[in-house]
Amino acid sequence: MAGLDESGSNPDVGLLYDINGLTKDTPSWFDSAMTFVGEYGLLLALVLLVVWCWWGQRRRGTLDDAASSVAAVVWAPLAAGIAVLVNIPIRGFVERPRPFLDHEGIDPLIDGKTDYSFVSDHATLAMAIGAGLFVANRKFGLVGLGLAALEGFCRVFMGVHYPTDVVGGFALGTAVALLLSPLAMALLTPLTKAIGRTRSLGRLVWDRKVGPVAAPLSETTPSPAAAADPDERDLAA
Repeated sequence: MAGLDESGSNPDVGLLYDINGLTKDTPSWFDSAMTFVGEYGLLLALVLLVVWCWWGQRRRGTLDDAASSVAAVVWAPLAAGIAVLVNIPIRGFVERPRPFLDHEGIDPLIDGKTDYSFVSDHATLAMAIGAGLFVANRKFGLVGLGLAALEGFCRVFMGVHYPTDVVGGFALGTAVALLLSPLAMALLTPLTKAIGRTRSLGRLVWDRKVGPVAAPLSETTPSPAAAADPDERDLAA
């Protein structure tokens, strides 16, 4: 399993040449910027997006709502970590060399990439976070998925991954984030509820200034504000 799609006539390799070939017409400062964005910038942006989403979800009206929403947000980075761990045996089994090692004319924009290429860790991390955020909040999730797609493009542009490395990373990250989500929510939601009831750490889960712990028993219909924007309600609640 040392290589996948290594024929120069293969569409995978052809697309690699097309995307990485853009570097021949771009200025050096642009290549440097894309390298930083693809190696560090987009992952940092996704982490900040998780923090932003957490800050909003903890302001839900009740502790129960906030706890389930925060649990879904916490699952996003956890899913990314699990997906990368799952990728370790996959990379060892496939043993696909980096594209610039097997194909002439590929211009890698970063040095030191001597490990195996399939599956892309960066693509796996980015998509797992994006898919995990989509479980917590649709709007934040869509932004995360967009950043993940840009991450995949950057990895091919940098000449360090084949397009199928990126697609494989997207598939792995999505599978881990979505398939393990029910189990993760079953484990994380009671934990976040317990933390939310404490005085010292409760604010990490729920902003008590927003609303009561439980809605009044007489309240049988949702408020107009809650019904107005269904996208703001997390999918995991």
